[in-house]
Amino acid sequence: MKIALTGSNGMLGCDIKKVFTDVELTAFTRSDFDITDLDKSIEAIKRTKPDYLIHAAAYTDVDGSELDPEKAYLVNGIGTRNITIACEEIKCPVIYISSDYVFDGAKQGPYDEWDRPNPINKYGRSKLLGEQFVTSLTNRFYIVRTSWLYGKNGKNFVDTIIRLLQEREELDVVDDQVGSPTFTYDLAVKLRELVGKGYGIYHITNSLRCSWHGFAVEIARAKGINKKINPTTSDKFKRPAQRPAFSVLGNTMLRLEGIKELRDWKEALKDYLV
Repeated sequence: MKIALTGSNGMLGCDIKKVFTDVELTAFTRSDFDITDLDKSIEAIKRTKPDYLIHAAAYTDVDGSELDPEKAYLVNGIGTRNITIACEEIKCPVIYISSDYVFDGAKQGPYDEWDRPNPINKYGRSKLLGEQFVTSLTNRFYIVRTSWLYGKNGKNFVDTIIRLLQEREELDVVDDQVGSPTFTYDLAVKLRELVGKGYGIYHITNSLRCSWHGFAVEIARAKGINKKINPTTSDKFKRPAQRPAFSVLGNTMLRLEGIKELRDWKEALKDYLV
């Protein structure tokens, strides 16, 4: 089996390279081709002729997207359109990595795959635009929504909290945003299981939920750092982009497809910190 991967130097891309060792993997970076260039995208993918393509390349700066929305729409929207067009020309299924931020956070329980998206920030809108291009341009697709990613190769919340706890005597962390922290390695393992299964939209996150404050407290506990972490509200942090208050994803389609759900996020965090 031949699988192509965009964004191969990103946090998720690096773990996909570690996991997908049983296939012929072509790992694309931006130096290979620019996904915002349609002709170059078509040329590169036609030349490679993969059986599947995992589209992990993205602009993931949530606040940056609010300040420069055209960049987000170009990379996450048009870039995804180009990849999908290229895949459709060779009848190659595309696996598009999307986000919990396509939802508004108003639901009282976990979001199912069929719940209607309603993003409240530009980043979420750009990821939804990518989803819309995928679903309108091909019937051979997997849209994988995930949340609160952290991994070994890239800036993430876990490493930031550890650094701040080493620098300060106490921290204030928001307690009114709830989601499911997801270890990119665990996500990569589940993506490998998903390849070849039924097409559609899937939510894939580590199990259970917490607030950013709860996440930070668990990070400190796991690292043996005994410092004060104060719960606070989003209003206390003036950031360009609004975040959904509740973006827990129900991994319903995984269960229906007979694929085991991911482990508890606390167990995943322990492995990441080893």
